Amino acid sequence: MIMTKPTLNRLHKTVITLAMAAALAGCASSPTRFYTLSAPQQAQSQMQTPNSRLFIEVSPIALPERLARPQLVVRSTGSSSGARVDILEQDRWSSPFNNELRDALASGIANRLGAIDVSRSGRPTDQPVYRIAIELREFDAAPGDKVQATYGWSITRSDNAKTSVCRLSVSEPVAAGMDALVVGVQRTVADAVNAIAANVTAFKSGATSACQN
Repeated sequence: MIMTKPTLNRLHKTVITLAMAAALAGCASSPTRFYTLSAPQQAQSQMQTPNSRLFIEVSPIALPERLARPQLVVRSTGSSSGARVDILEQDRWSSPFNNELRDALASGIANRLGAIDVSRSGRPTDQPVYRIAIELREFDAAPGDKVQATYGWSITRSDNAKTSVCRLSVSEPVAAGMDALVVGVQRTVADAVNAIAANVTAFKSGATSACQN
């Protein structure tokens, strides 16, 4: 059968329409998933009652530039050398990772200590503020393997400039899948929250020497 030019044009348009429909269907089948580092519900029972006389101030988190984005950044499971990372467009934090991490650490430390976080409010003039500067020095997330993180921080009293410096390295095994990976990251954050809160408590009692964990 010989097709006329109008018939070929209609066939061409039909093929294009079907291709566009398939592409749109593919996009619709891959929704973007958003994750948070907020403390899991089961951790609420460990939080302290408010302490109106303990004030903390958590600075923005310093971290490697590659992580300062909303997309999850994971070690590629398809790389034989293990030197490649994937930036996952469909799996994202609810805000850029540096902001998400800062909020999770600040709220977690304040809750553990029962302290008041003055980072985004007025500072008291008659009480010392414990200024906490945190750095995520190393971070490696591998789906189906583990999440490794090294946190470093310093705590400085606003009234006498005394400082305590600490470090924490943690490794959390994770199952396959992004949900399990995010839970692993949450656990490293919880470990850091516990360590920093304990350091603030010790520092407040008079311990000023550096620690290495």
